[in-house]
Amino acid sequence: MAKAIYPGSFDPITYGHINIIKRAAKIFDELYVVVLHNINKKYFFSLDERINITKESLKDFKNIKVESYDGLLVDYAKEKNINVIIRGLRAVSDFEYELQLANANRSLNPNVEILFLMTDTEYSFISSTIVKEVAKFGGNVSQWVPKNVEDAIIKKIGNNNV
Repeated sequence: MAKAIYPGSFDPITYGHINIIKRAAKIFDELYVVVLHNINKKYFFSLDERINITKESLKDFKNIKVESYDGLLVDYAKEKNINVIIRGLRAVSDFEYELQLANANRSLNPNVEILFLMTDTEYSFISSTIVKEVAKFGGNVSQWVPKNVEDAIIKKIGNNNV
C-alpha cells in the first residue's frame, strides 16, 4: 500500500492546500495530512483548532488521515513506515525554502523521498497569511477557504482572540 505524508501548519487550511491534497490522494492509497507545530511560528489558531478545522475541511476524503506531530517530520515518517513526503509549491519563491527543507530531511533520513506538486494556477497566490490578513480587515475570504474555515476565522476575530 502506497502511503505519503503532506505536512503543514494549516493555520488555516486553504483551497491551495486542498488542491494539493486532492491530487496527492489520487496518487497514494493513504495520505497522512500532518498538522505540525513549528516553534518559530506564532499561530492564529491553536493546534487543536487547526486539527479540528483541517479534519472538518477534509471529511469527505476516504483515504486521508489528519494527525498532528510535534517533532521532526522524518521521525514521524519512520514511525508510520512512510517514505514519501509531499510538498506543495505555489511559485518559484517557495522553491528555495522547500529545497532547503527537502535537503535537510533527506540528510536526516536518506530513505525519504520528497515529491513537489505545483498548486493549480488559480491557487498560486493564496497563503494562510493572506487569508488571515484579509479577514482581519473585513475582506471576503470565501473564495480561498472552505466555509468551516471562514466561519472559524470570523469567530476568532469576533472574539478578539487574534
